[in-house]
Amino acid sequence: MAALFPDDLIRQATTLVALLGERGLKLVTAESCTGGLIAGCLTELPGVSAVFERGFVTYSNEAKNQSIGVDASLIAAHGAVSAEVAEAMAEGALGHSLADVALSVTGIAGPDGGSAEKPVGLVYIGFAGKGRRTRSFRFVFDGDRTTIRLATAKTALGLLEKRLNS
Repeated sequence: MAALFPDDLIRQATTLVALLGERGLKLVTAESCTGGLIAGCLTELPGVSAVFERGFVTYSNEAKNQSIGVDASLIAAHGAVSAEVAEAMAEGALGHSLADVALSVTGIAGPDGGSAEKPVGLVYIGFAGKGRRTRSFRFVFDGDRTTIRLATAKTALGLLEKRLNS
């Protein structure tokens, strides 16, 4: 059977899952532009249920609000693709789960939907955790929709690993 995900992404997910297990932490994801790609990659691994609590796919603004409590006025003020919303998504996912750490992604995968201020490829990756400062990071990835989504997943997993090690 062919693999659903690139080998490098699976290796990265495997490393992250091992780290979460060593730390005794459970993870929750809140994904917009990746549409569950990160959760799908993690759940490709046997035994991941020991560390992956749940994943939210909050593609629409309404889903962000209804599923994980992102304030609609925050989205209206900053846009769904913003540091503020990425952080609110991570905090909301954490608050609506039994997890210890949260990872969120929101962005513009294209090929349309971009602007001069927010181009295609713009992504914010957010992190929240019990006893940790909520943070977000901004990236602009080049490529087509698939390339941008895969780059987002890879970068998010790598940043979470670094964050857990700091």
